[in-house]
Amino acid sequence: MSSQVEKAQKFRDAHRKGAPLILPNAWDPGSARMLAGLGFKAIATTSAGFAFSQGRLDQIGGQSREAVLAHAAELVTSVDLPVSADLEDGFGAAPERVAETVRLAAEVGLVGCTIEDTTGDPNAPIFPFDVAVARIEAAVAAARGLPFPFTLTARAENFLHGRPDLEDTLARLKAFETVGADCLYAPGLPDLDAIKTITSSLEKPVNIVIGMRPKGVSVAALAEIGVARISLGSALARRAYGALIEAGQEILGPGTFSEAERGAPFATIETLLKSSP
Repeated sequence: MSSQVEKAQKFRDAHRKGAPLILPNAWDPGSARMLAGLGFKAIATTSAGFAFSQGRLDQIGGQSREAVLAHAAELVTSVDLPVSADLEDGFGAAPERVAETVRLAAEVGLVGCTIEDTTGDPNAPIFPFDVAVARIEAAVAAARGLPFPFTLTARAENFLHGRPDLEDTLARLKAFETVGADCLYAPGLPDLDAIKTITSSLEKPVNIVIGMRPKGVSVAALAEIGVARISLGSALARRAYGALIEAGQEILGPGTFSEAERGAPFATIETLLKSSP
């Protein structure tokens, strides 16, 4: 097994503008091992996928920090790949709490994480600018205190919470970059022009998530406009659960089994599980 230091350096080095790292998000050890078996070079957790697997809704505070980190640790030990985690809002408003979350993330074997500027309050879903920046600054300080290059990704969540303000989103990402975030991330951007505005305005690597807006883009198109990392968020988990729902609806509706019969062959699954490190 590779050391945490080796995994961390590989992960950091894989963030290259114009040659993006494809970062799929696993929701259990089986999905992590199959993604590794397919040949992906790193994986990430998905807060939504994990919540769904536990029969819970995807919401800030829906899972405890202890549960999320235990889940991340399970994925770390399942594959010999770098693993980054979706750590939501850092599990607390105070910068000190966010910093502690980063240190605990490293202790369970993670080599990176994302921290959002969301509050969990539907009436005020985004932290004020200065508070959001202070939280990322504390997270960065905690990451820099680790004995390996932990990749801290800072997320500006405006577009996911009814605030389609590109100017403010970019201002937040620039501020996160200034205080030392290693990767910048604004999920839900509406189109390639908005993404290009972000990538051309920042020096640090930019992550774009697939599975929401914009639809129908390709790796090549994102690489051309300077994206350095492409994550899949909950897309793969929702695709898997979508197949389950479609099969169940067909069985309970017309009473046929064509969707259920489209499952991956045992041999394919077993080959991927065996080939995973």
